[in-house]
Amino acid sequence: MAVIVPPLIVADVAVRFGIVTPPPSAIAPSIQSGGNDTCIVSYSAVVQTQILGVSGGGHLRDLNCERLKNAKTLYNMGMKVAAVSLMCQEETVYKAMEMAGTPCPYMGEIGTTAQALWDNDPDRIPVDDGKEENDTTTAITVGGILLAILLVL
Repeated sequence: MAVIVPPLIVADVAVRFGIVTPPPSAIAPSIQSGGNDTCIVSYSAVVQTQILGVSGGGHLRDLNCERLKNAKTLYNMGMKVAAVSLMCQEETVYKAMEMAGTPCPYMGEIGTTAQALWDNDPDRIPVDDGKEENDTTTAITVGGILLAILLVL
């Protein structure tokens, strides 16, 4: 739909202009994460050309943040061994505790008893196998696809 505007006369010169197409209007979604004390990060993006507009968004869970908050909550409830046990499920914390000479709890046992149990059952020692990854890979993949679509257009 074309909109014709009456001529504008400036210094004896008539200027006539018209709007032939509406401007592109893709709008990035607003995503709420539930407050400022969460372990979720929100993201949104938009790509707009003269022909096509694409927008999207989502959220990423920070699993380490969740572990820290859960351990702090357990500690505040007086469950100190449970809090340390939760932190020890991460390989780096397990190794740090071992290097400090304070082994991680093993099935409720602490100290040298726990160390002996860990030595007898090395299969239970936490190992970073990549299964516990954040959604970062998914976000990067989606962003790459959107960028490829933009480049094609």
